Amino acid sequence: MAFLPQTVLLLREVIYSFTRTYTIPFLAREQTIRSAVECRGVGLHSGAPVSLRILPASPGTGIVFRRTDLEGFEIEAVSRNVARVSYATSLMKKGVLISTTEHLLSAFIGTGIDNAVVELDNLELPILDGSARTFVEMIQKAGVRKQRRPRKYLKICRELELRDGDKFIAVYPADSYSVSYSINFPHPLIGKETFRLELSNGNYLRRIAGARTFGSRQDERAMRDMGLIRGASRENCIILTRDGIENGPLRFADEFVRHKVLDLVGDLALLGKQILGAVVADRAGHAMHTALVSRILREKTLWEEVTPAEGEEPPYLEGATATAARSSA
Repeated sequence: MAFLPQTVLLLREVIYSFTRTYTIPFLAREQTIRSAVECRGVGLHSGAPVSLRILPASPGTGIVFRRTDLEGFEIEAVSRNVARVSYATSLMKKGVLISTTEHLLSAFIGTGIDNAVVELDNLELPILDGSARTFVEMIQKAGVRKQRRPRKYLKICRELELRDGDKFIAVYPADSYSVSYSINFPHPLIGKETFRLELSNGNYLRRIAGARTFGSRQDERAMRDMGLIRGASRENCIILTRDGIENGPLRFADEFVRHKVLDLVGDLALLGKQILGAVVADRAGHAMHTALVSRILREKTLWEEVTPAEGEEPPYLEGATATAARSSA
């Protein structure tokens, strides 16, 4: 979630530009974590304190959020439960809200977790340091456990393109999972950038997970008046001034564009399965990300289910690769 680029700056007709590629290795079987892990923090927009706990889950569970403050009410992290998407990706079921899910969902993709229960005692996930790095480190601390159930992928068979004015997002057939993103942000520290990279999951923690969300000091009052960013601070987001950064240094020279990839990877997790396809986005935001997810799932002629061939696999976090075969299920 980059709350300023996807919202306030777009209202000012600011445009962003970069290109990025993200590749996921195949896994033959689903995975969960080995033991429970937890953290505490505040919600970026609500400012509310929250405790979060990640628990192992059975094969086929997927990612499920559980509101422990509401008698354990559960919301599945799937497209049909997507709610507000302007400033963050939120889920809602029967009037119950789970807000700002994209960073944790991105971390699950980056570490190869298919099944987990996420307990929290408030409506918004903790922003922590503004990135997915703490979530990834929690998962690494818990450990990853392979499960017996074969992992299924959605292999894209034909292209799908969505446009909204000058915004664009599409998915094309491919034998791997890649993401490219274009933005153009006329700020002295960003400008027009093009960046392309193939990533294995062995690189996720080092090159994607640590990229933080960002916002502008000039827009702070307007956003707070809208009931937003009440939990934002110098510790959990990059604060842009008119010509620089208030709380540098950056973790990466191109940290802004890396965070946009982090968000998109998290939003695509709402497919419920990883895809085999090339996703290309230009000035898209959370709304277009989730619109693509919805269209993919609705148009079943776009894809087919496949599962990797059984065989020897190197550890997932070291960037495993394998061949895909049609599912017999």
